[in-house]
Amino acid sequence: MGEKLYPCPECGKRFSHKCYVVKHQRTHTGEKPFSCLECGKCFTRKSNLVEHQKNHKGKKLFPCPICRKCFTWKSSLGKHLRIHTGKKPFSCSECGKSFTQNSYLVEHLRTHTGEKPFSCSECGKSFNYQSSIIKHQRAHSGEKPYSCTECGKCFSDKSNLIKHVRIHTGGKPFSCLKCGKCFPNKTSLVKHLKIHTG
Repeated sequence: MGEKLYPCPECGKRFSHKCYVVKHQRTHTGEKPFSCLECGKCFTRKSNLVEHQKNHKGKKLFPCPICRKCFTWKSSLGKHLRIHTGKKPFSCSECGKSFTQNSYLVEHLRTHTGEKPFSCSECGKSFNYQSSIIKHQRAHSGEKPYSCTECGKCFSDKSNLIKHVRIHTGGKPFSCLKCGKCFPNKTSLVKHLKIHTG
């Protein structure tokens, strides 16, 4: 076991690696960055999420009539259906923007109030969204939880993994409305559009 050089700023408990401090601090902040895609329940550790997900195996009772994805709870199916219907029942009283879930509205309201309730214990920087601080803290810990099943390359951000996977699949989801040519990323499409606009 390595020398415990990294203390928790909250309680003083020491750890051999910075990443362990980040994980430990969740006991103080209550942060639960690992969420179950089936039911939305959140966990402080990935191992706890993996254990929890075993409960869903063989219990998928509510299939989506449109894409056939299955859900354990009817309420989860209801939330999912809004993806297909486009229904956004939660709207902002400030600007009128609408959302599929109340939690998204709550996060959005912070853009109006300027509230930044999530602060990094490492550097003190504050954020509007929990997802933003989780991504930010990976810069300190070096954690890269998203790995490519094709080549094993790891990423700190899910969006970067999605972009990377297109190298293997050849996916080109960004298409030009003028000529129909497709591109693997938005940057390439924007560059291409200059051909048409001059």
